[in-house]
Amino acid sequence: MTTVLGCIADDFTGATDLAGLLARSGVRVSLRIGVPIEPPSGTSPFEVIALKSRTAPVAEAVAQTRAALAWLQHAGAQRFFWKYCSTFDCTDEGNIGPVAEALMADLGTDQTIYCPAFPENGRSIFMGNLFVGQQPLAESPMKDHPLTPMRDSNLMRLLTPQVTRPVGLANRLVVAQGALALRARLEELKADGVAHVVVDAVADEDLYIIAEACRDMPLMTGGSAVAMPLPALYLADGTLSADAPKGPSPDVGKSTIVLSGSCSAMTNTQVATYIATGAPAYQLDPMDIAKAGTSGVLAWLAAQDLTKAPLIYATADPSSVKAAQKVLGTAAVGEMIEHTLAACAVAARDAGARRIIVAGGETSGAVTKALGVTQLDIGAEIAPGVPWTFCISDGKQIALTLKSGNFGAETFFTDAQEKLETL
Repeated sequence: MTTVLGCIADDFTGATDLAGLLARSGVRVSLRIGVPIEPPSGTSPFEVIALKSRTAPVAEAVAQTRAALAWLQHAGAQRFFWKYCSTFDCTDEGNIGPVAEALMADLGTDQTIYCPAFPENGRSIFMGNLFVGQQPLAESPMKDHPLTPMRDSNLMRLLTPQVTRPVGLANRLVVAQGALALRARLEELKADGVAHVVVDAVADEDLYIIAEACRDMPLMTGGSAVAMPLPALYLADGTLSADAPKGPSPDVGKSTIVLSGSCSAMTNTQVATYIATGAPAYQLDPMDIAKAGTSGVLAWLAAQDLTKAPLIYATADPSSVKAAQKVLGTAAVGEMIEHTLAACAVAARDAGARRIIVAGGETSGAVTKALGVTQLDIGAEIAPGVPWTFCISDGKQIALTLKSGNFGAETFFTDAQEKLETL
């Protein structure tokens, strides 16, 4: 089937977040891990390509994204969505702005929007400033992110150093007047040469207005939530066929492994809550891994009953993370944890686990790569922006969920298992 909307995400959990919200429509959504090598065939109405480019060097991120765009164009897509984190994770160098400008150039368009708002998950934008719950971004736990510490809450100030053309704002007062008013504001800004427009959103109703106003743009950018209304809009105007194929929900049994590499505040709470249920748990220590490798955790895993859904986690408080980074190096610690959790995923699969729950964007990328997964079909949502997905790994049907660090309720790991059992 011809692809209606082609999406590109800068990490794996962001891709599943976006795919899960699009799948709320009931229409089949396919997620590709990396840019496919083969030409498009058997594509879905909504195609999402997951890259691992959020913190890659700018030139590498741009090259990956342009390759993804070319594949999606070959699949028939004429509208595109560039997805990044709802906390606008970036540095002064990029990668959000440079990637957006590269996509704009390839598509021949002179304006796009930026809307990382996700009100359902506590992300809102007002007068260009991003809030996480009631906290400005720069006062939230994101200020201590190990790779992209966010020390400013103003999206225009964050974006301006990354792009070559002017940045502007369509504020909440305009959005509240409806799609026609927002379109008029975008045209006004375009006439003034403004190519990059931050758009305020504080509630779900704002997202629907923004999607309605921008639906025909060659390129939209933002968090996943602003793309959520698009399937219904496309169905209403006939862009998407009413008999479009639906998504799957296969039975994979109960053997489970839970892997957490995220150090976000919410994941810390989720890990503690899950351990309190009595689930078997093993905490990774980067210093121990540096000395002895993965043998200890793999031996522990081999002794576990996978029907009890054991947890292996590297989640720790910021001070512990910084202490390990100081001794071993920031990049080395991250790579060590990713490699270890990826090895655990493969060992668990080989031991019979058919349900794999992963927390953390970088960890998710490492796990999917180790499992040899190249395509995921999107299933039921566990929490806003976090669906179950289904794939083949080493010839085996696997249910896999990839959770961004800050997403999900405190009981997420239990919620995920219960959700799969109700399908």
